Amino acid sequence: MHSIQEKWDSRYSLHDGKRRIAEVLQHNHYLLPKQGVALDLACGLGGNALMLAEKGLQVMAWDISPVAIASLDKEARERGLAVDAQIRDVLVNPPEANSLDVLLVSLFLARELCPALLAALKPGGLLLYQTYCQQKVSDMGPRSTDYLLEDNELLRLFPGLKLRVYREESLLGQQDVGMRNQAWMMAEKPLL
Repeated sequence: MHSIQEKWDSRYSLHDGKRRIAEVLQHNHYLLPKQGVALDLACGLGGNALMLAEKGLQVMAWDISPVAIASLDKEARERGLAVDAQIRDVLVNPPEANSLDVLLVSLFLARELCPALLAALKPGGLLLYQTYCQQKVSDMGPRSTDYLLEDNELLRLFPGLKLRVYREESLLGQQDVGMRNQAWMMAEKPLL
């Protein structure tokens, strides 16, 4: 068994039953297309995948953890939602080029994967991305800078996209309010 898989299996086997939805999706779901193929990459327990399916999209959800995928698959069936949940190491097997209308990535950062993610979007496709930053006000999230965004890095990781929504509050102002610790964006791949 893969050590990363074991780590996530252990965490997901202890989950509290809550399926979190990324703020970038919660606040901007009205910008989604009415139809199309969506992927919740490194989906975890799949809160985002379930919401995308509720919005009428054809949803795939990929994660390295069989525990997470089994939980998501069960929840989707109970809700009557069509979610194609798959155990998949996205670093080894990223999405195919020009295959997605919507790509959502939440709390996952693998910089080497970004060119493949950009290529996976169809013209007019939307990228929703949210993850932790190096400049944060608490110990939430990873500690290693390998998994933390530099200041404004999310803007640089996906060149050529049309920025539609961006938020990164960093350490400005009153640090006990607002969206701290993370950056998020929604961006559109230009039409050909």
